[in-house]
Amino acid sequence: MSRVPLVESTSATGSVKEQLDQIQTAFGTVPAMFRAVANSPAALQSMWAAFGAYGGGALGPAVSEQVAVAVANRNSCDYCLAAHTALGRKAGLSADTLAAAQTGDAEDARTAALLRFALALVEDRGQVSDEDVQALRDHGWNDEQIVETIGQVALNVFTNYINIALAVPVDFPRVSLRTTS
Repeated sequence: MSRVPLVESTSATGSVKEQLDQIQTAFGTVPAMFRAVANSPAALQSMWAAFGAYGGGALGPAVSEQVAVAVANRNSCDYCLAAHTALGRKAGLSADTLAAAQTGDAEDARTAALLRFALALVEDRGQVSDEDVQALRDHGWNDEQIVETIGQVALNVFTNYINIALAVPVDFPRVSLRTTS
């Protein structure tokens, strides 16, 4: 059971109602995470705007979902792992690709380097080295994509913490967490 009320679109007003209506249009429903975040109009506005900005970003939907899956798995966020696995499938990723992303792996060396970097950001709380950033450049990632990766990791940590701390009920098909080998 959620530790905060899940705001219903029908009882929301003002900017919260407008954003929940936009989310309803985008997803065909209002996922529980957004209903929990709607307790803070500022947090909802921030989260929804960030998702919108990154939705058209330089990484593209497939890589963005792989990053989200990796971060969710690392933070043991069942909600985000389930949601981003479902969104990854909609972005054309296979179940095997998404399972590999959970532990920072990918068939493509370029994507694998980015996922390793994303996980290093989480593990080391942003304390990455010059060599870590150069490794991304060596794999063909540019500065826009590197900065966007950091932003997406931060957004995903935020959503992970919301869902874990508030015990938001998972309303996507569940996915098993994976441990790194």
